[in-house]
Amino acid sequence: MTPDKTWTLFLDRDGVINERTPNDYIKKWDDFSFVPGSLKSLEKLSAVFGRIVIVTNQAGVGKGLMTEKDLKEVHRLMLKTIDLLDGRVDKIYTATDHPDKDTDKMRKPHTGMGIAAKKDFPEIDFSKSVVVGDSISDMQFGKNLGMKTVFVEGKGEDHTDIKPDFVVGSLKDFAEMLE
Repeated sequence: MTPDKTWTLFLDRDGVINERTPNDYIKKWDDFSFVPGSLKSLEKLSAVFGRIVIVTNQAGVGKGLMTEKDLKEVHRLMLKTIDLLDGRVDKIYTATDHPDKDTDKMRKPHTGMGIAAKKDFPEIDFSKSVVVGDSISDMQFGKNLGMKTVFVEGKGEDHTDIKPDFVVGSLKDFAEMLE
């Protein structure tokens, strides 16, 4: 895999860009902390990929633990920080329904967020796209769309059945792999 400006990078958020909050959700900016190395990695990846989008399941909204406004504020401040440090994210796609509802086709592993990104950015070619995530649903999302898949270990999920294309320890490891 040798991505260039014709490629698109799809990133999961929790566990890839920011630290996970065990058994909880990032409900406000004070809960948010970047994974070490992720900001510098976003700067490096911005120079490689033509498009970078975040695709994130955020069931805390559907569960009533936070509002859409809370989520948008977290994302606004996250994007501001990424931008200040010379990284780039072109757009964030979220699935906010309660996870017990299997009717939300936006929620990964469904492909709705990828389809929405292609609608917004018609140049996206899924065969020239990579998804980086730390869950099986991220890998299924990528495979369902024909993307390369990069699994970030650490959450404790067994990825052997899904067979990602690459396994890394962090977004930083993925960025270094492309150097």
